[in-house]
Amino acid sequence: MVNLYFLVFILIGTRRIWVSPCTEHPTADWTSQQARNFPMHVDERNLPCKMGMRDNDKKYPKAFDDVFTTPTCKVKPNVQASPNLQAHVERVVRTLKHEVHNGFCVVSERNLDYILRRAADWYNRRSCHSSWRNLPQVRECDDPTVVDLGKQCHLWLAPFERTRR
Repeated sequence: MVNLYFLVFILIGTRRIWVSPCTEHPTADWTSQQARNFPMHVDERNLPCKMGMRDNDKKYPKAFDDVFTTPTCKVKPNVQASPNLQAHVERVVRTLKHEVHNGFCVVSERNLDYILRRAADWYNRRSCHSSWRNLPQVRECDDPTVVDLGKQCHLWLAPFERTRR
């Protein structure tokens, strides 16, 4: 048994996620490489990145921050001992753990990478999110079709009688 690590990047405004490939030995060089990969994903989809937040782990070197430091984006390390500042990402990790990982027996890094890619696609395209009116973030059209139930079906509402016993 070995531990495998991956990074989750979440765009708070859209709740879209990007999950990095996993590794058995996360290093500062590995996290910096994942930081360089994420902006390529964001640029391909024309998504805004205004601020990056990260915890204070030593695996996030200056090279990690330099990737995100642009005129339009800043990096903000979290304050020490403040777990609630990462609530969005913690919820994503919890969802991935309970909805995805608990259903699979991971046998290799390659296997986990495949599962994580599919999970990110599911999270972004099919999973509903209460902050977005229970709609997935990535949709084929902007607004869902509205069905007028009054015209589509006839409801028979029986009067409700309550009897005391």
